[in-house]
Amino acid sequence: MKQSLARIRALTGRNIKELLRDPLSLVFLILMPLGMEILFYFLFSKLTSQFQMKYLAPGIVVFSQSFLTLFSGLMIAVDRSSAFLTRLYVSSAKPHEFIFGYAFSLLPISLAQSILFFVVGGIIDPSLFSARMIAAVAVSLIPAVFFIGSGILFGSLCTEKSIGGVASILIAGQSMLSGMWYPIDGLGKGMLTLMNVLPFRPATLLVQNLLGGVASPFDDFVKPLLIVLAYTVAIFTAAIFAFGSKMKAK
Repeated sequence: MKQSLARIRALTGRNIKELLRDPLSLVFLILMPLGMEILFYFLFSKLTSQFQMKYLAPGIVVFSQSFLTLFSGLMIAVDRSSAFLTRLYVSSAKPHEFIFGYAFSLLPISLAQSILFFVVGGIIDPSLFSARMIAAVAVSLIPAVFFIGSGILFGSLCTEKSIGGVASILIAGQSMLSGMWYPIDGLGKGMLTLMNVLPFRPATLLVQNLLGGVASPFDDFVKPLLIVLAYTVAIFTAAIFAFGSKMKAK
């Protein structure tokens, strides 16, 4: 157990160093959604409640996390194409240790995103500053883990040239199927069912409801939490098997 944790820490540290070698991408990952948060609030908040900060800030948090799919997928796809992983394949490291090493290196980025977007949202709308904001920041890491795991799965299966197109599917899904940009009242029953079954809207609602207040514990918190957790467990299980199969092939 201790040796496994030591290997995970070593892999995490190495991956963090790799991320820091490309600071421009990290700046883009944070500043682009931040600019959207500020711009959309001042443009549309008086037109529709959808863009009030109590809904917009958590929506932007989860939307920005979807870009971690591309980051994690690209990181692992690049490593697969290099000699780095080939050398590590002959070590005693297990597939799940590689997976957790990649995942843990990206969680600090997600945490920084959440804190920044909520704090900026609170500066614009001071009513956001409360104990609920702290809870929302903590729970927002759950959707982040889902998107990171998705990127790891895609990176285990795709090349670095194709990972961008594959990861964009989840980014588009989070944008279009979460309901964060538009009211969903006029949508058909079938579309609403699809949005509630897929992880994108539950991930957004999970953070939005915690920040705005939970009226129904099951409907507003437990239900979306279980949906996101189910997808997360399934994604990580698939990622471990996919990565393990690539190790055996090498």
